[in-house]
Amino acid sequence: MTFGFCTSKHLLVTLRGALAVAVEDKQIPFNPAAVVKPPLQEQMEVQVFSQEQARAFLDAVRGTRLEAAYTSAVAVGLRQGEILGLQWSDVNLETGVLAVRHALQRVDKKLVQVEPKSKKSRRTMQLPAVCVAAFARHRTLQEQEREWAGSRWQETGYVFTTRVGTPMDARDLLRDYYSITRPTAKKGVNPLVLKFPAIRFHDLRHSAATLLLAQGVSARYIAELLGHSQVSFTLQTYAHVLKEVERANAAKMDEILDPDRVATTVATRTTPEHLN
Repeated sequence: MTFGFCTSKHLLVTLRGALAVAVEDKQIPFNPAAVVKPPLQEQMEVQVFSQEQARAFLDAVRGTRLEAAYTSAVAVGLRQGEILGLQWSDVNLETGVLAVRHALQRVDKKLVQVEPKSKKSRRTMQLPAVCVAAFARHRTLQEQEREWAGSRWQETGYVFTTRVGTPMDARDLLRDYYSITRPTAKKGVNPLVLKFPAIRFHDLRHSAATLLLAQGVSARYIAELLGHSQVSFTLQTYAHVLKEVERANAAKMDEILDPDRVATTVATRTTPEHLN
């Protein structure tokens, strides 16, 4: 049987914990799992939005029922479970501050609130205006759905719900997402969809990180925004983007310290070949 990296690592951690208890109870002399190294993580190839593609994506989802969910993923990098676990008490539209306190997962065939992925995943963040506006529109839409549902409405406090107020399943979120980004011939194609690739939902989170890195935002801030346990993980995950940022920063330093040389280089590159 083959396990993915995350599953294998989780199994190892669980086994270590179980054997540690056995050692404490003097059932075994030592913990053999303590010396086992976790499997090496293979770098997963991701596809992310450019600035233009991210704007086209937000244009395409604007006005849809789950616009705020998609906006929060691509603007501040919320995970799928974190988005579905949001409650209105976690979102302050006046200050624009959002708190990640829980995640929503299916456990034993039931949707339950669970703790975020790690201690660092419990975090607060300042939302950009585009997110605040999307959440405000979503709250208005939910109020309309509450009136439409009438006595069928079940008040759960969740931001993203079914049309009768119950927690939303991840499968429904993904179904809606792919119905927008991967339309069928039967539905027709929104011209806006042609302006961005049909990436995975989780790659919206990667897009948030790469867009910020490309703007020179520090890796430490991005690690805190995404809820990474260590900045080193952020640096490793987005090393390819950081290389581009380093080259851009080096060019900026040239503009500061040796502007004449930069001007000469630019002039040479822009001069027609027949005049060189």
